[in-house]
Amino acid sequence: MSSVAPYLIRAYHEWMEDSALTAHILVDCSLEDDSLVVPSQYIQDGKIVLNISTTATEALTIDREQVRFKARFGGVSQQVVVPMSTIASIYAAENGEGMFFETKPNTSTEAEEKPNLTLLD
Repeated sequence: MSSVAPYLIRAYHEWMEDSALTAHILVDCSLEDDSLVVPSQYIQDGKIVLNISTTATEALTIDREQVRFKARFGGVSQQVVVPMSTIASIYAAENGEGMFFETKPNTSTEAEEKPNLTLLD
């Protein structure tokens, strides 16, 4: 079964945009995930906060696997890729309203997702 987090992140993002709020995500950069691409100079204590509002991003995509967009950091446009497994929260900058998520390394494989059954006599 797929995670509910991507759907909640999209819903919160849409609600924040409709409410003229600024959507931010807190990303746990301490997790070993090769697909995580963020500007490392802005990581503090293993975390980074990213503004994902439509006014701050270009080509924002929120799918089941990751959040992807281009944004300017220090005046330089950069591609950002954030795997869903590294997103600790999404919240509105103006009032802090949002949701927290459990972060974990992205090590799932199809075999691990299948239930482990034991035959009992």
